[in-house]
Amino acid sequence: MSMMMEKVESGQKLYTKMRLWEFPNQYVIEPTDGSSSGSYLSVSRKDGSIKLIDEISESSTVRVPKIFTIYGVAGMLRLLEGSYLLAITGRECVGSYLGHPIFKVSSLKVFPCDCSQRNIPSEQQKKTEIDFSGILRVAEKTTGLFFSYDANLTLSTQRLNDLGDESRSLPLWRQAEPRFLWNNYLLEGLIENKLDPYLLPIVQGSFHHFESAIGKDIIEITLIARRCTRRNGTRMWRRGADPDGYVANFVETEQIMKINGYTGSIVQVRGSIPLPWQQIVDLTYKPKYELLNHEEAPRVLERHFLDLRKKYGSVLAIDLVNEHGGEGRLCEKYGKTMQHVSGNDVRYLHFDFHHVCGHIHFDRLSILYDQISDFIERNGYLLLNEKGEKMKEQLGVVRTNCIDCLDRTNVTQSMIGRNMLEFQLRRIGIFGAEETISSHPNLDDSYKILWANHGDDISTQYTGTPALKGDFVRFGHRTMQGIVNDGVNALMRYYLNNFCDGTKQDAIDLLQGHFIVSANREHSPSQNQGIEAIASFPLALGLVLTGFFFTLMSLTQVRYDFKHLFFSLVWASISVGIAAFVKANGRVFSNRPRLHKPRC
Repeated sequence: MSMMMEKVESGQKLYTKMRLWEFPNQYVIEPTDGSSSGSYLSVSRKDGSIKLIDEISESSTVRVPKIFTIYGVAGMLRLLEGSYLLAITGRECVGSYLGHPIFKVSSLKVFPCDCSQRNIPSEQQKKTEIDFSGILRVAEKTTGLFFSYDANLTLSTQRLNDLGDESRSLPLWRQAEPRFLWNNYLLEGLIENKLDPYLLPIVQGSFHHFESAIGKDIIEITLIARRCTRRNGTRMWRRGADPDGYVANFVETEQIMKINGYTGSIVQVRGSIPLPWQQIVDLTYKPKYELLNHEEAPRVLERHFLDLRKKYGSVLAIDLVNEHGGEGRLCEKYGKTMQHVSGNDVRYLHFDFHHVCGHIHFDRLSILYDQISDFIERNGYLLLNEKGEKMKEQLGVVRTNCIDCLDRTNVTQSMIGRNMLEFQLRRIGIFGAEETISSHPNLDDSYKILWANHGDDISTQYTGTPALKGDFVRFGHRTMQGIVNDGVNALMRYYLNNFCDGTKQDAIDLLQGHFIVSANREHSPSQNQGIEAIASFPLALGLVLTGFFFTLMSLTQVRYDFKHLFFSLVWASISVGIAAFVKANGRVFSNRPRLHKPRC
């Protein structure tokens, strides 16, 4: 790594360990990492105001204050009649990057800053605040959060290498790429108060790292995922593109290689099909795909690829969805719309993953690589020599999508990453012409695990379960255990999508600033009306099962009294009727988001 790249840390150090004092009227955060600053951060529990203080004042009550050890302040969230402080109460070191330790958030805690709700003027607003508090309990369970006190995780190796000296001297939060800064909105209150040592940039995604030997040479490989916050969300409640061209499940993946002073990098991206479309849960296993705003589709897609070209250069868009069936309509619309933007710097390629590879023949992805290798080897990677000088600059990016941009996408991206790592190692003379990663069993095993864990992390954030087809990435072939696990995970996805993800989507929208809370009722969680006000799937399921139970009980009594046949028919009719009603109103009985107003 170049000397220039090693000097990416800002002049003002972030606090790495703090003590949070919980007093009745305020929270006080005391740096305990040996920093020279003598100032403490005070957060009022009455109005959420923030200020620096020189000392901790004596408490006027006899109650002993609670003390928490925290490792970073994620930010502040302001709701109806109070604010909430989000702090990192647990961390786990998962490796190093640019010579600095990288941490994963293992515990996130929300501290309410309003002592009571006595000032809330109405029962309705009190209920609304309680609803928001429930959403925040879900927010505390947010997965895949990573941070560093010294290194900028939001920028790729190439962009870090291109940073000027003035940018390097800025605090980390000012160097950060806003679209990958998970707590960008939460930090706004701290930024206004100029609290740089507390402004910890957090990325949602994945970070994995390993070292291995190639003969006498040691190779370090790092795989980083950076999730975009623009259209962040859950699998069924965030699909397609918004009017500005931002797509759901957009993730930048960077594979970094270091060996003998050389540094190699390849950046790939994934994201939902960049058209306005949705797939709303309705208790069916696979809800239908719905294309929206047909007349807006060309403009939305054009904005998406214009943004990609500005950030990455040339774009090769690989579409892995099925050519026929429900996915076929999306595939056809995507392909036709791409004709208007395809050119020298934007290329579209459809590859029906399931048709070509089936469920077990993933080695046939070599057919795809043969079609894209020229683009990748010409545009798709960065290579720095021992002096940090560019031998090759990445001038373009491969954009891969399937429907979820998870399982098929991860298998494909891992194949591209493997081929490009081999290409880079041949370029610098480490590998011979016919040598591959598979020629080195230890390297091969670690590399497979690296990409499998990467896919599981991204999938868990979007769907709540590990990736499907992960056994191929992990072992190089499909296994019976992997097929069974895929079945279990598919059922778990169905459950989470239908009965949990609505609330999770609300939590994401709150934390990312996609929903701003005000005292105006129309900006509160929507109130259930009509059928939705009484719809309860557990209650309906209980009634159906009870009906079938009495049906069976009545049938057992028919031989003693024929009138029980009538009773059994009545109970069976009630059960079937309730089941049919639930099926016909599946969208109402599922767990839906209740926050609808986007941030202006």
